[in-house]
Amino acid sequence: MALIALAADKGSPGVTTTAVALSAVWPRRVLLAEADPAGGDLVYRSAAAHGGPLDPNIGMLSIAATARRGLAAEQLWDHAQPMSGGLDVVVGLGNAEQAVGLAGLWPTLGRAFNGLAETAQQPADVIADCGRIGPDAAVSEMLSQAALVLLLARTEPEHLARIRDRAAALSAKLHGAQRGAAQLGLPLIGVLLIADPGNTRLPGQVNDMLVASQTGARVVGVIAEDAVGAGQLSGRKRGRVEKSLLIRSARKVVGDLHQQFGSAWAGPAMPGTGAVQ
Repeated sequence: MALIALAADKGSPGVTTTAVALSAVWPRRVLLAEADPAGGDLVYRSAAAHGGPLDPNIGMLSIAATARRGLAAEQLWDHAQPMSGGLDVVVGLGNAEQAVGLAGLWPTLGRAFNGLAETAQQPADVIADCGRIGPDAAVSEMLSQAALVLLLARTEPEHLARIRDRAAALSAKLHGAQRGAAQLGLPLIGVLLIADPGNTRLPGQVNDMLVASQTGARVVGVIAEDAVGAGQLSGRKRGRVEKSLLIRSARKVVGDLHQQFGSAWAGPAMPGTGAVQ
């Protein structure tokens, strides 16, 4: 596995929190990337490993300058910073206006993210927080390089309807106009529900809806809606984050993903260096 992209259609289902949680328990070496054209949040939420703030100028902003001369996968580490807890991150843009600097470079960035797992030095998977995606989202140009696209949705009917339609549109864009074609090629399209993991019937019901609509996507897991755990993960609340419902649900999702797609994830990436074990 190389690039795993997380995105949403509308609202704030917790893409950044989920990306951090999955990265924190990832069993292979991982680089977290804030690839949201609207800007990143981690410089405000999280501290650097040295105890001070993350540098907003080292990350997607510095990549924008480098990538115009070409971007090798190994160069991504020049734009990464260690967060408190040890997770490596490429912090996002400061605001949406800075995304102009990445115009036309999203495919280049996707190829670099995709290739990082195959590098000789410091190989790693990449988990990319892509924010909200719509029909004209520039970051969509990067998604064709992903091995797996995870769409996040809350469980209100309007959210489920939107993610159904977004999955179908994304499938058509990435795999052609044939309905359900996402099942035939890469990237695979999965849906992560933000919900109570105790509701064991819900994933199957939503999955049936996705299948009946021939979206080509299917439910791959549930991330707990856990405000306390999210606060612990960002360092804003005290407590043992590894015991939180958020992290426990992230572990289950990651375990299930590796069980389902493990053969595609074989490669030279080193053992996990996640922040939460």
